[in-house]
Amino acid sequence: MAAHADRIEVRSRGKGTYEITDEVAAIVAASGIETGTVTVFVRHTSASLVIMENADPSARTDLHAFFDHLVPEDTPYFVHTHEGADDMPSHIRMALTRTSEVIPVVGGRMALGTWQGIFLFEHRRAGQVRQVVVSVVG
Repeated sequence: MAAHADRIEVRSRGKGTYEITDEVAAIVAASGIETGTVTVFVRHTSASLVIMENADPSARTDLHAFFDHLVPEDTPYFVHTHEGADDMPSHIRMALTRTSEVIPVVGGRMALGTWQGIFLFEHRRAGQVRQVVVSVVG
């Protein structure tokens, strides 16, 4: 079994989704692994990963609006607000989504569907520098 690992640095501009599909695909290609899996992991507690439609940006706009409605900022009963009104909501949004995704590798490429992309889902209002670890095994 072969293994290959690398990192991606994502600079967000605040809340929203940032596609990293091409960067992950480049790491998969560099690994030389033809059949296996790629695990993508974000090393933060206020950001997450989602596989989402990447053809029509309005799908992501709706996702952002849904999470703003589901976990609003300035919720009066939140105690963990040391870093601001978006502190606890960002942690809850992360817990409701995922910090990792596992994707099959077939023929040296990720077996994503036609309209699927991998996105860093930033939950903080301010821009952040996020680290994503990518591990390919096969």
